[in-house]
Amino acid sequence: MSIPVLNYSFSTQNQRVDGFEYYPGEEQPKIYTTENLPTAYEMDEIIWAAYRQIFSEHQILSSNAEPFLESQLRFNQIKVKDFIKGLLLSNSFRDLNYNFNNNYRFVEMVIQRVLGRDIYNNREKLAFSIIIASQGLDVFFDTLLNSDEYIENFGDNTVPYQRRRIIAQRSKGEVPFNLKTPRMGKEFLDKQGMPQLLWSGPIRTFRPQEQKPKAGDPALFLNMVLDVSPIGIK
Repeated sequence: MSIPVLNYSFSTQNQRVDGFEYYPGEEQPKIYTTENLPTAYEMDEIIWAAYRQIFSEHQILSSNAEPFLESQLRFNQIKVKDFIKGLLLSNSFRDLNYNFNNNYRFVEMVIQRVLGRDIYNNREKLAFSIIIASQGLDVFFDTLLNSDEYIENFGDNTVPYQRRRIIAQRSKGEVPFNLKTPRMGKEFLDKQGMPQLLWSGPIRTFRPQEQKPKAGDPALFLNMVLDVSPIGIK
């Protein structure tokens, strides 16, 4: 028996910020869609936009490309939504994002990139984290892609994009969602049980002038000459 999704309020601090649909301007993202029979060049842009949205610009590498999925999309064998799901399920996305985060951070990042908005609150983060832990990533991705929110905003043919502006917070250094990249945080290190290099012994300092000369050192011969010389060496 699967665990039902926790209830959470559909509110966040960013909800009071007007979306792009009300006040379009320079910040408004470009819409990439296959609804108007795109040319080959336009299809290249659609595929690139999907990689940028899901992987972020930091992770767009030739080694992360999915040529089979790209071919299916170009020949209209799959929809843009299917292409997005394929990228989410790819080994590259898992290795670069899921494996380097705990479930809470991963949920926040995926919601930002797939639904184009920030999380509402910590309870929403917890609700989807439970889905990942109990049912796996596949169910988590399907829950987002088949949600009314995704279908109403992007449908089957539009690449997800950031739908709402971000409140400027200098202390947090807010940037667009697709420019954020996961970091190996303290929570991940604790979860993996990675050892820390700690030295329990005494800490000693070394000063060259305190080191005694060894046998054969020329300094010893100088001291010998000073000892036998009746008047010393000046």
